[in-house]
Amino acid sequence: MATRRHGLIITADDFGLHPAVNEAVERAHRDGVLTATSLMVGAAAAADAIARARRMPNLRVGLHLVLADGVATLPRAQIPDLVDAQGRFGDAMARDGARFFFLPQVRRQLAAEIRAQFAAFAATGLALDHVNAHKHFHLHPTVLSLILEIGRDYSLRAVRLPRETGAAWWLQPWLALMRLRLQRAGIACNDQVFGIAHSGAMDEAALLAALAHLPAGVTEIYLHPATQAGAAIAPTMQSYRHDAELAALLSPRVRRVLDASRVPRGGYCDLFAPVAAR
Repeated sequence: MATRRHGLIITADDFGLHPAVNEAVERAHRDGVLTATSLMVGAAAAADAIARARRMPNLRVGLHLVLADGVATLPRAQIPDLVDAQGRFGDAMARDGARFFFLPQVRRQLAAEIRAQFAAFAATGLALDHVNAHKHFHLHPTVLSLILEIGRDYSLRAVRLPRETGAAWWLQPWLALMRLRLQRAGIACNDQVFGIAHSGAMDEAALLAALAHLPAGVTEIYLHPATQAGAAIAPTMQSYRHDAELAALLSPRVRRVLDASRVPRGGYCDLFAPVAAR
C-alpha cells in the first residue's frame, strides 16, 4: 500500500520508439522539466533508450506496454493470434479487446506477451517506476487484470489512470472501475492526467494551460517529444508535433511557472511512499 501525496509527474511516452524520441527525452530531462518516461521494450530504438536511461539516474522510467499499433516482444510463432506476419499488433482495438475478453486462447497469448514485456524491462536493470499501455489499452479490464497479476512478480507499484477532465461520459464507469481495482490491489495511481485531448499537440501553450489548472492530488502530464516530427517517427503520427512538445519541455517560461508553483515533481516512486516507511 502507498500513501497518496500532492505533486506532478511530467512524462514522455514512447521512449525507445525512434532515436529522435530518445534524444528528445534526454534533452528534456537534462535541460528541461521532464521527470519520467515510459519505455517501449520491444521497439527498434529500445537499446539506445536503455543506455541513455542508465546515464540519467534521476529519470524515472516505466514500462509502456505495446499491445496495439506496434511490434511485439515475442516471436509470431508464440502469439499467432495477436500479431500479423511482421510481428506487429494492429490498431483495431475494439475488435482485439473483444477477442481478449471472450477467447481463452487469445488471452493466454496476451498474458505471455505481457509477461515477456515485464521480463524485458526487468532485464534492463532499471527500477520500474510505473506501467501504462500504448493508446491506454490498460483501461481494458482483461489487460488490467493481467498487468496486476503479472506485475506482482516484477515489483509493480504504480499504474497510470487515464482520467482527464472532460473525458467522454461513457468512459467514466470504466475509469471508476479501474481506479477501484488499483486501490484494492494496493497499486498507486495518479488522480488525473493531462495529454489525452491534446495528444501530439502538447505545445508550450497547452502545457502552460495545464499547469494553470492543476487540481489537488497527483497529476501526470504526458507528452510525445522528439527532435523530428510526424511521420518521421511513425506512420500513425503524421499529425503529431513532436518538436513543439520538446520545445514546451525546454521552455524557460514553463520552468519559471513550475518553480513558482513549488509543486513537488518527480516520478511515481517519488510522490508515493510506502506506508511502512512512515
